[in-house]
Amino acid sequence: AVPQATAAPAPPAPAAAAEAPQPEVTVYLSRSGQIETLPLEEYVSGVLAAEMPAEFELEALKAQAVAARTFIARRLVAGDHSGVPVPEADVSDTVSHQAYVSQAVLERDWASGSKRAGLAKIRRAVLETRGTIMTYQGQPITASFFASSGGYTENSEEYWNAAVPYLRSVASPWELQITPNLAVSYTFSNSELRSKLGLGTKDLPAVASLGASGKALPVSSQSSTSLPAEVLSLTAGHRIKQISIGGKVFTGREVREKLGLRSSQFTWKRQAGKVQITTYGNGHGVGMSQWGANGMAKQGKTATQILKHYYSGVTFTGISTLLKK
Repeated sequence: AVPQATAAPAPPAPAAAAEAPQPEVTVYLSRSGQIETLPLEEYVSGVLAAEMPAEFELEALKAQAVAARTFIARRLVAGDHSGVPVPEADVSDTVSHQAYVSQAVLERDWASGSKRAGLAKIRRAVLETRGTIMTYQGQPITASFFASSGGYTENSEEYWNAAVPYLRSVASPWELQITPNLAVSYTFSNSELRSKLGLGTKDLPAVASLGASGKALPVSSQSSTSLPAEVLSLTAGHRIKQISIGGKVFTGREVREKLGLRSSQFTWKRQAGKVQITTYGNGHGVGMSQWGANGMAKQGKTATQILKHYYSGVTFTGISTLLKK
């Protein structure tokens, strides 16, 4: 059943859809090297358990279930086995695809005790969205998601190469009040930064930060040996697009990856001979913000409304109709 636009529970799936055999998913379990084969909806439950806290609102969990189902549907329809160590598996259980908790672990660690209610809620979210995926021009979308933003999601081409019409930058203010550790600071010594960024041995910049308006602030020069550091441009999602550090230009993504930062939305300032970098949000920023989805659900938004906000112009489709093709 397609998630409903009202807050009422989704109606049961039509009898034909309920009886239709589910496609099977083969998952490569990275720790054991074994392959688990299971029905699609059970796979979605395992992804949901791994990718979103069960304490989140039901409508946020339903939105995540649709995104997870869409992700695997895209691979199944395309016969895509990329990134899996063995050719007979559809997908791995790591974040290089989407994280997944195996059925054995769900039964052992979730089916009784403190996580029991969480597992029931996850299974309800999967059942109430059963078979539903997102499509664009008739094909399953790349349903990317991430933990939290600093207020905006990102255009796909700012992080990956391709401009994807449904992965557009949108405002995402809902997480700002509820996300733990929205802002996280890191302190680096000059030598650490030089080494990680591949810079020379000269002194590092005094300051490079963004003002509240998002404009690059003038760089304050504390000494004649300071090298210039300047934010050259921002992305549509208010992250660092290009920054010049010590005369070398980096993308925000490069700095994030080289320094192991949570996000490419950051400020940078010199303190007592070291550099303090403060990041906002967590993840690449493309697609659905999980904490944003939870914030929307807390305000009464449905899974359908959440997904239509984060994925521009998508349609909801039953997976069985696609796989029949």
